[in-house]
Amino acid sequence: MKLFTPNFTLLLLGQISSLLGNYTLRFAVSMYVLDLTGSAGVYSLIITLSMLPTIVLSPLGGVLADRADRRKIMAALDALSGAAVLLGALWLSLGGALTAVGVLMVALSALGAFESPTVQACVPQMLSGENVLRGNALVSQVQALSSLVTPFLGAAMYSAFGLRAVLLGAAACFIITAALECFIKLEFTPDTRRGGVWELVRGDLAESWRFMRREQPGVLKLLLLAGVVSMFLAGVMLVGYPYLVRTTLGLSSGYYGAAESAEGVAAIAGAMSVGALAGRLKTARMYWLIAVAGLALVPAGIAFALPAGTIASFVVLVASFCLAQLVCSALSICAMTEIQRRTPERLTGKVMAFVYTLSLCAQPVGQLVYGALFDTVDAAWVLLPSAAVVLAIAFSERGFFARLDL
Repeated sequence: MKLFTPNFTLLLLGQISSLLGNYTLRFAVSMYVLDLTGSAGVYSLIITLSMLPTIVLSPLGGVLADRADRRKIMAALDALSGAAVLLGALWLSLGGALTAVGVLMVALSALGAFESPTVQACVPQMLSGENVLRGNALVSQVQALSSLVTPFLGAAMYSAFGLRAVLLGAAACFIITAALECFIKLEFTPDTRRGGVWELVRGDLAESWRFMRREQPGVLKLLLLAGVVSMFLAGVMLVGYPYLVRTTLGLSSGYYGAAESAEGVAAIAGAMSVGALAGRLKTARMYWLIAVAGLALVPAGIAFALPAGTIASFVVLVASFCLAQLVCSALSICAMTEIQRRTPERLTGKVMAFVYTLSLCAQPVGQLVYGALFDTVDAAWVLLPSAAVVLAIAFSERGFFARLDL
């Protein structure tokens, strides 16, 4: 079976359009809020509030993805996202700018909680065999490339035309995505079970939990392991990168922008490597990816422990974090594909929603912990122990990955 089937091609084109609009909007909103208030605290509050609907509603999104026609779900959600952005633009023109932006971000987060599990559930339904891994890698490449391009696009559009123009452009992207998704053809068998909404939701979530706990405990352990690793690595990189470049090294925003761009390229390279090596990647060796991600932090820790120059430390830091990002990108795709492979089609949406929710919960915990650590402890004594912990996790779970490959 070929990779670029009509269905998967339409899904991929829709993701390109949707992510370009979504990421450009989010970047422009960050600049708008900071320009309007001058407060990082207000912006962080909006971002935190916008994450809550995703965390709370993702399990429900998984239930919907397994109970309804996925093509219709995706098309409806993107159409609603486009309508929400248009209403946000109208609200912005009538006043109440900060409230309008906050409500819009929360609304998009709520819709995204239903969209993400559905997209992830569609990939194994559209593809089979090694193409599932390649398909996940391509979706990840689109996400990484979008995150690399949209800061420049968002900055240019916002500076030249203002936030309202960005909102209109984002709405157009969502509507184009909805139109593309209308042409996707997926098999759908309506569920004949009857009952109240709450009983159905509770039953579906209980079924997926029983599946992970009893039938496929390896899936549950892989989920938990991915969450723990994400807590350490995402905490180090998301908090440490800007703090070490801007505060510890005292470098300008230009250096930080270059560092972020390099990390985006590394994420794309990681996704591309998975697609290229799809036939040779073995689950039993997945622990090596975790180990390499841990090892990648060691040079950065040594650079901050020794009296190296500012630029030398910056170069080592970027190289270390880029290697860690490359490996994390590959690890995420491999883990997601393994979970999809072991999950029956009727449960894919719900299980992928658990993946999404756990990831969203683990990352803020890591960010809070590492925010406190970087404020109180020298960088070297944050990076080196973190590397040791990740390495210990990798090699302690070597047997688990070997059993998972059977």
